[in-house]
Amino acid sequence: MQADKTTLTDLSIFNIDEDQSVFHYLDFTRTVGGREWLRHFLSNPYDNVKDIVHTQQVIKKIQQVVPQWNNTLISNGTIMVIEKYYETAVAEIPHNAGPVGTLSYAIFNKEDFSFVRYSVKHFIDFFIGLQQLTELLSEEENPLLLQTIIDQIKVRLNKAGLPQLLPKGNTTDIPKADLLTLGYFLKRRYKQEALELVEIYSKLDAYYSMACACSKHQLCFPEFIETGKPEIVATQLFHPLLPTPVAYDVDLNQQQNFLFLTGANMGGKSTFIKAVGVSVYLAHTGMGVPAKKMELSLFDGLLSNINVVDNIMQGESYFFNEVQRIRKTIEKITDGRKWLILIDELFKGTNVQDAMKCSSTVIEGLLKINNSLFILSTHLYEIGQDLKKYSNIQFKYFETSVVNEQLYFSYQLKDGISNDRLGYLILKREGVVEMLERL
Repeated sequence: MQADKTTLTDLSIFNIDEDQSVFHYLDFTRTVGGREWLRHFLSNPYDNVKDIVHTQQVIKKIQQVVPQWNNTLISNGTIMVIEKYYETAVAEIPHNAGPVGTLSYAIFNKEDFSFVRYSVKHFIDFFIGLQQLTELLSEEENPLLLQTIIDQIKVRLNKAGLPQLLPKGNTTDIPKADLLTLGYFLKRRYKQEALELVEIYSKLDAYYSMACACSKHQLCFPEFIETGKPEIVATQLFHPLLPTPVAYDVDLNQQQNFLFLTGANMGGKSTFIKAVGVSVYLAHTGMGVPAKKMELSLFDGLLSNINVVDNIMQGESYFFNEVQRIRKTIEKITDGRKWLILIDELFKGTNVQDAMKCSSTVIEGLLKINNSLFILSTHLYEIGQDLKKYSNIQFKYFETSVVNEQLYFSYQLKDGISNDRLGYLILKREGVVEMLERL
């Protein structure tokens, strides 16, 4: 599924302030490499149901063994030692050294010997940890993707020469000669396999992170509907980054493919739009989604128009960039494929009359595209009346109530078009009107 950088930023999949990102929300990795693989998975949503389902199967399997996984010997420190072992030059390690050669190396290359001994013990922990994982994850009917990874580990752990050199039983007191022999083998004959195992484990670490996130955040695995028509049906969908989110029900299909969303500022429009976008995006990575239940079609792309900014250096106004974003969106979605388009507060960068005319023109044009789904929020309530003649539009709004000049937001979606006019009330509530009157 296509999603450009603007969309990833709008949805906070990644964020400069990483603590405020979906990536951070899902990050339970134990290694630097695992973190990079997780970033890769979240940056590359799948374009076919087969890969999505395979990833879901791997995550579900790992969910079953997370407690045991946490007790394995592999840590980020272990991985760092292994990588450093191949980056660090040491005096040539004797191969099959006898007592004299071993003693000589330990005395005359004391620092190198200490480094080799320290590294080899981490290698042994790494191999034991990988063996533990293959046993945890082994099953007669394993998901194909997971079984392929397990087989890759087993082949490398069984490379000729390695099993015979690994200590049996006690690994804390290895004879110096055996330690040097293993250190030589790892340094000169096993580099490629060792680094491949590090990469394979890093990939598994990313899947482990996804499994932990699904369990901790109680994410559900969406079901993909095999259809050529766009569709999203979600129950109790919520925004994952809110500490106390409100849940929504969503039902968009080809017959009603356009959601016209209104409501006061701070009422929940932007949060709702982003919640739908994040869920659809995560679904295409194979992840669980923040909802009680979700069914959807496979989408070819996801585009948003939420946080448009001006460009002072190029002399481009806010409104100009809004227009350019809409233009690029239309160019992409007229290809007959399935897209999800998210637009928040269209044409904020011009006067009200101009914005109403531009918005109506854009919406009526987008309504002709029936193979995509649209969610559009606006503060221009007036244009909604003229749009009621179109049968494929759903009208929803977030209600705001006023009690003793205090605003109360329910954050609940309701049918219809909002008629709230609360700008002056907010100005007064915040004391701005009183300040101005005192001037």
